Amino acid sequence: MRALRVCLIGLATACSVSLHPAAAQMKLAPKSQVTGPETRYFTSLEGLMEGNADVILRETRQGKTVTAATLDVCYPAEKGSERKDRFVANLTVSGNSLTGATQSQIDKLPVSIKLARRATGDTFEFKGQILVGQTNNNVTSSDNSDQSEKEFQDNQSVDDNIAAAPKDFTEVSPEAIAVKIKLEAALDFVRTLRGQAVEVSLASLTVTCDALRAGEQVINLSIDPERAAAFIAKAKTYPGVVAAGWTSGSVEMERTIRFAAADWRDGDKLNRDKFAAAIASVLAKSLSAKPAGTKWDDETGRMKLSFKRPSQVLPALELTETVEINAIVAGDKPGTTDKLILWVSTPSVATSDDAAGAKLNLADTASTDEESDPRDDNGAVAALAAEFKAQRWDSDKSAWK
Repeated sequence: MRALRVCLIGLATACSVSLHPAAAQMKLAPKSQVTGPETRYFTSLEGLMEGNADVILRETRQGKTVTAATLDVCYPAEKGSERKDRFVANLTVSGNSLTGATQSQIDKLPVSIKLARRATGDTFEFKGQILVGQTNNNVTSSDNSDQSEKEFQDNQSVDDNIAAAPKDFTEVSPEAIAVKIKLEAALDFVRTLRGQAVEVSLASLTVTCDALRAGEQVINLSIDPERAAAFIAKAKTYPGVVAAGWTSGSVEMERTIRFAAADWRDGDKLNRDKFAAAIASVLAKSLSAKPAGTKWDDETGRMKLSFKRPSQVLPALELTETVEINAIVAGDKPGTTDKLILWVSTPSVATSDDAAGAKLNLADTASTDEESDPRDDNGAVAALAAEFKAQRWDSDKSAWK
């Protein structure tokens, strides 16, 4: 500090006295700070594929200057199609101009990009053309807000919800299987499912934008819970499979009960006839209806129960309601267990004219907002719990009670 004071006193003449090193560092530090490169994202550009494109524009900036950019666009391969194609282009940055060329991932179409970028206050505007094959897409996109790396990643996180070894079937469903597989192996894997006793979700066969970007697709299936573990073990050995396990499915805990397995098995197999008779008897009372048939689905292990009862719509017409309920019975967890769970769906009701002679052709146009017939369920789950001496699920405590 003495050296500093002497310098100030001699300010009118040349000062050759050096500052104290620490003081010099404190004074010069702000001038020596350098802002490093920053990554920012845009997740929309108007005008691409009639607004049906999924866009990610990634910019690297030094201060306000863009030093590099990558454009990732996923879009319908044909107008109105669920099939997707995608291109990724590293763009050349020249002032406010972004240009580039590449080829689409699936159909191998040539792609050329010419965009002008302009800051408009806190937002950004993009104008230009993107040519995909022979299709020119005019881009006029204003009021675009950018995102930080963290904001972008938080929005991109996808939970596949595949449990390879769940402790029980409270968060995943015993009949629902998911297989995550590399895109290049997915088609051959699905072909192997032909002729197998499994049900494949049609929606999961569509290759989504997330799948194209990750290079992996999730195939969802339903299978008899008694065969699920063996199927998963086999699926894991297939080339290209990244993960396989149970996932969310039909079973909702609020409509599920848990009970001792001993009285409901013949050896290591479920006694399906005994189950069908017991469940049909309880539901018939709850629904005020007569049993009209029971059918087990060997592929999914679901049991469909049908009931008939008189319709309360203009009783003199003697119309008939057919009530259908699906049920799934399985162990309460994978592997050996002395407990079973039983799930029953909410009822579906169809009305028909089954009276003798000429029939009414009925169209059910009731609004889904209208209150349902109180007989549609009428405490069926509680009645089943009493019959099976079972536990119910406590959603507040996330535990059996």
